[in-house]
Amino acid sequence: MKLGYYFLYILSFVIIVGCSAEDDNSGTTTPPVTQQPTPSPTPQVPAPGKSGLSAPENNEVCYEGEEVDDTNSSVTFSWDASSDTDSYDLQITNQETSQSQTESGITTTSKAVTLATDVSYSWKVVSKANDTSDTTSSHTWQFYLAGDGQENYAPFPATIISPTSGAAVDANNGNITLSWEGNDPDEGDSLTYTIYFDEVDGLQDPIEEDVLEPSLEVSVESGTTYYWRVKTTDGKSSSFTLVCSFIIN
Repeated sequence: MKLGYYFLYILSFVIIVGCSAEDDNSGTTTPPVTQQPTPSPTPQVPAPGKSGLSAPENNEVCYEGEEVDDTNSSVTFSWDASSDTDSYDLQITNQETSQSQTESGITTTSKAVTLATDVSYSWKVVSKANDTSDTTSSHTWQFYLAGDGQENYAPFPATIISPTSGAAVDANNGNITLSWEGNDPDEGDSLTYTIYFDEVDGLQDPIEEDVLEPSLEVSVESGTTYYWRVKTTDGKSSSFTLVCSFIIN
């Protein structure tokens, strides 16, 4: 009797343990795999377009503006609207002192600015957009703001044509040609040029004076950085370009 009792007890234990194991496994499920959505590419914001300048016209002589007092006039700058643009910066440079001023955040296509008379100025417009740090500059124009009773106007600073600042230049048999363009507000004035050209800063003694043509051939050495500028004279007044630097390949 005891053997039979022990046999039934062991069989019952095996059945209970087996059922418990099956119950534990039957409750386990594998979670479904979630597919992550592919992020959409960020749309590219176009750079603002390039504005065309209108007034004062390029190389305009004796531009009068609207008189403010004996030494200042109000000048209205205007330009064409550019594409993909939210605002404009108007940059004006006094070409005699090289000092610049910027009128920022302009949302129209014109701006009146009070400037000193009897001075030549250059100006450009920078187009800007809210959703990009890219900007686009217009061409640079220049004009002479006339004063009352002025009889002779200083020539415009020459426009550097070649080599421009930062250029890497190939020499031709050890020589290159410096070239520029001169303009003067007074009709009939004859312009002469003084050329400053050195390896230091462009402010050393000139290498040539009373140059009549707007170009000059100079000798150079490979691997050397040179600095140059041009002084323009009409016989009564003078103007200077900024210093340009370039390297010879």
